[in-house]
Amino acid sequence: MLAFLLNRFFHALLVVFVVSILAFILGDVVGDPVASILGLDATPADRLALRTRLHLDDPFVLRYLYYVQNLLHGDLGVSYAAQRPVSALLAERIPATMELAAVALTLSLAIGVPLGVYAAVKRREFFASALMTLSVLGVSLPTFVVGILLIFCFSLGLGWLPSFGRGEVVTIGFWTTGFLTVSGLKSLIMPALSLAIGQIALVARLARAEMLNVLKSDYIRFARARGLKNRTVYFSHALRNTLIPIITVSGIQLGYLVAFAVVVEQVFQWPGMGLLFLQALGQTDLPVISAFLMVAALFFVGINLVVDLLYAVADPRLRIKTLSARS
Repeated sequence: MLAFLLNRFFHALLVVFVVSILAFILGDVVGDPVASILGLDATPADRLALRTRLHLDDPFVLRYLYYVQNLLHGDLGVSYAAQRPVSALLAERIPATMELAAVALTLSLAIGVPLGVYAAVKRREFFASALMTLSVLGVSLPTFVVGILLIFCFSLGLGWLPSFGRGEVVTIGFWTTGFLTVSGLKSLIMPALSLAIGQIALVARLARAEMLNVLKSDYIRFARARGLKNRTVYFSHALRNTLIPIITVSGIQLGYLVAFAVVVEQVFQWPGMGLLFLQALGQTDLPVISAFLMVAALFFVGINLVVDLLYAVADPRLRIKTLSARS
């Protein structure tokens, strides 16, 4: 088990190391940070002082080491556009993105798993076939199209839900949440649904495929031979084994939901990390862009590491395979 943990941790560190190099190169070779910070009217003395303070004339490797040192101390630089620490900007935006991704993931599991199980159990019925056809449509539709259709129906047509913004939020310590206000919950519905539609279809198709495989297993035949009711066979025996790969994939998908919520946040003007990233791209705000890459990579790595560990705990065969491959 210890060898498996060290192996996964080493891979996680390797990914973070590669992304940190890419983020550093992006901020180092694109644009002139001195001109972006001081503007075109700065004196040569001010420019030289800033270049010295930022170590811009040092060798590449030394500048990268300074960059890593700042990252380890939580210093992500100063935004060119906002003239504020990037860490403070991200701290303001992370709660909005995390709440959006969490609700989208919950919806995808709560709706996708029952639909997939139903499509597997009733696979010869018309409604089950129609569900699988609709799931292809759900996977194919871009999230911005879904978002625009929802705005057209529920905001412009019916007037039930706000078309943009996060609504009223409540601050609890360092965290801001919209879960505790009516306007916050109403503002969350359409962005979360837009982000979840594709995931619901994906989870439903995965649940159906896994359920069909499990239903062909010997222990399911034995359970039927013992005279157990279909409901007990499906939900007490088959579904439990179906959920392991679904949970694994959903954990990885959470990373995608956080990192690729950019389009949804732009459509609904949701004040999260994705919208901040798009604004930084428009303003060539390189510290924010680099910091977004690092935060997204750390989130991906963290989620994948936790999923790998949980999967290894649930399935000891994975640990044995890993040790056999290393020996």
